[in-house]
Amino acid sequence: MKSIILSLALFLLSTQSFSQEVKTLGPDENPGKGKVSELDWLSGYWLGTGLGGECEEVWLPQKDGQMMGTFRFWNDGKLQFTEFFQLVDIGDSFTLKLKHYGADLGPWEENEEWTEFRLIEVGENKVWLDGLTMERVGDQMSVWVLMRSKNGDHVEKFEYQKGDF
Repeated sequence: MKSIILSLALFLLSTQSFSQEVKTLGPDENPGKGKVSELDWLSGYWLGTGLGGECEEVWLPQKDGQMMGTFRFWNDGKLQFTEFFQLVDIGDSFTLKLKHYGADLGPWEENEEWTEFRLIEVGENKVWLDGLTMERVGDQMSVWVLMRSKNGDHVEKFEYQKGDF
């Protein structure tokens, strides 16, 4: 009995610390309410680290309920992969859609498929999406992404500094 209680306590503690970084939606839960225009703080050029290498993100200002951006990751001076992404208003909510591409521009997802992060909540200079959180403090931005694999889930943190082109 003690081992069951200890296991439950450890699970609750790990879930609690996990939920401080990212939040998730259940399959039947509705997304939160918000508009892409609330994320103007995201626009710009961001340089940083994550996944054990170097990263860049570029976010264009929102127009017509959409923000578009790109990401690239390299390790040991070599490009590993890129992403193209779009934040788009859908009714009274919004979602982040992205596609991954290898260094040779070969797509990871099929033509009509993408990775999607539905809105949970928007705060001041912070947004919680289903499995992804972005927060800006001054000229720094942190992004937490829930990475799922058959070996278990973990949260990957990306740290960015606002840059100039």
